[in-house]
Amino acid sequence: MSKLSDSQLSCRVGCAACCIAPSISSVIPSMPNGKPAGVPCIQLDQAGRCQLFGHPERPAVCLSLQPEPMMCGESREHALHFLSRLESSTAV
Repeated sequence: MSKLSDSQLSCRVGCAACCIAPSISSVIPSMPNGKPAGVPCIQLDQAGRCQLFGHPERPAVCLSLQPEPMMCGESREHALHFLSRLESSTAV
């Protein structure tokens, strides 16, 4: 994860925690009902990159989630744990 500015980070190569841990209730191409928490998005490629990045079909929730130090931490495991905890604490 490389630092872009004091408040903005770039994504860690191969992490994809934000595309796995949280549930997404909106339509994703090839996932019309969204996805449950803990399930990798079908739009992830083998390197863990979003195939919809920069495309209008990308769900708004994905556009709004930005990497930040508290969420991403120093490892993919930290990010998965943080996002899983957040998901469970906000589940309805």
